[in-house]
Amino acid sequence: MQAKKYRAHTIKESIAKVKNALGQDAMIISTRKVNGGCENDLFEITAVPSGNGISGKDLNPLSEVKSELISIKEMVYIMNHYGSTIERLVLNPFILNLYAKLIRNGVNDHYARVFLERAGALQEHRIDNKDNINIGEEIIREIMHAIKVKDPFYKKTKNQILAAFIGTTGVGKTTTVAKLAARLMLKGRRKVGLISIDSYRIGAMEQLKTYADILGVLYFPVFQRKDLLSAIKRMKDTDVVLIDTAGQSQYDRSKIEELKKIMTEDLGINSHLLLSVSTSESEMNKIAVNFSPLNFQSYIFTKVDEAERCGSVINQMMRLQMPISYITTGQNVPDDIEFADKRNILRLLLNKN
Repeated sequence: MQAKKYRAHTIKESIAKVKNALGQDAMIISTRKVNGGCENDLFEITAVPSGNGISGKDLNPLSEVKSELISIKEMVYIMNHYGSTIERLVLNPFILNLYAKLIRNGVNDHYARVFLERAGALQEHRIDNKDNINIGEEIIREIMHAIKVKDPFYKKTKNQILAAFIGTTGVGKTTTVAKLAARLMLKGRRKVGLISIDSYRIGAMEQLKTYADILGVLYFPVFQRKDLLSAIKRMKDTDVVLIDTAGQSQYDRSKIEELKKIMTEDLGINSHLLLSVSTSESEMNKIAVNFSPLNFQSYIFTKVDEAERCGSVINQMMRLQMPISYITTGQNVPDDIEFADKRNILRLLLNKN
């Protein structure tokens, strides 16, 4: 079916015409203002029905991030929730589509607008700029600049690295520790030791012991601070000691404080907070705030494979300005874990669906 043009005095009226004629899944090809003669300027939308096989341009040829045309349904949704922003972007569907991708994948509207503003995409003299690719690349660069990553096992000195993994019950701490142990041994050629501080779930201790036996590494269960001191001393010849901890409710501050008393600051243990991407954004933030007494150094985002949207990854990182170290993508040990590469995170933000 051939593309059709729809005109009206306002953006909303033009969108309504397209929706009535072609349905809510119609795809927008272009938008522009046209001279209405004696009348005021008109908004013109060129659209086609869904399923015409029309695809957009690359947002950035170097990033391999692909764009799709925005649908009327998405346009209506964004207009209803973020009207002031869409009115400024509606004349540039290329940038509007990038904005829609961020929102669609769960990026908070505030942060999405921050990226656009930093790239100058919301400035009026750029709204009608035909050099859409360059504007898109600037937005991508701003997002990439905002993504902070950290390798907790990058070895600057010969000192032993002590790393503890904290978080709520069921977030995937034990399997993550096993994945990292295998990764550090096989790829990093590091000598690894494992410790479990989990007197509440004997099963978790047994699980980590099983992994330790398979990998052929030292393993010690710990119940009190003196046990931890003894275990670390007995692992003095290892390069890295990975410490699994008991799952804590973010609301059980007493257990968090109890863990803090075992892992005292003088031991030089760096903590890393695990967060499930499938957790609601409000709960994710509460977890991060309530676990902050443990002074974690990075986020590890888990269960990416179980999440429909991954925008919470950058929302949480932006909120507390904390870097990401690893992302886990499944239950397979040791395969389903990857270092938090900036480009991979960008793809999660734009291409999850």
